[in-house]
Amino acid sequence: MYRTDPTVDPAPCNALTLTAAGLLAPRTEVAGIAPGGAVGTERSVDIDVTAPADGACPEAWQVGARLTPVNGQTSGTAGLQESPYDTWVAVPGAQLTLPEPGVYELVADVQGGVIMVGSVSNAILQARLFDVTANAAVPLSTRSILLFAATPADGVTHTLHSNVSAAALYQVAGPATVRVEALKHVDSGTTTAEAVWATNFRFKKVSD
Repeated sequence: MYRTDPTVDPAPCNALTLTAAGLLAPRTEVAGIAPGGAVGTERSVDIDVTAPADGACPEAWQVGARLTPVNGQTSGTAGLQESPYDTWVAVPGAQLTLPEPGVYELVADVQGGVIMVGSVSNAILQARLFDVTANAAVPLSTRSILLFAATPADGVTHTLHSNVSAAALYQVAGPATVRVEALKHVDSGTTTAEAVWATNFRFKKVSD
């Protein structure tokens, strides 16, 4: 009987090894990753892997990807009659939590209304987005809902209504709660009724 021992190339790139039981070729198995952070096992893209059937030769693995950004939406209403002028007030109900680190598109579709009787100068309603977690306004999100610069005659009632979208791209390092806020202002005179509706406040993650 003639016997020869196999020779295994010792190069580091060679996965084949010679063991006491014989030649060993490691088998590769592919695993998918889930949505979440930018590094590690959590990403905004789901990687789906379908394994081959047992005993298949060759072993064909199917790998695919799905974009799965986190998102959410809500709405709320604030009556500002009892609120002081030039003070930002939270719109009840219009608050969301960004669940993970990343860049988000934030959009608040906001409506506002004011009733004035008599002499009022420069009646203004504004809206903005405010990061409750960081205790800071979201940059570039402040919008004027309406501005009435004229001065109506005494005894004349004016009812004003308008809408705007307070929006911004916003990056957070971890979970963050963001809300819609509103502010009323007049240069002179008083308004008799003010309200702000955040008809749709929403977020969508656009980048890790």
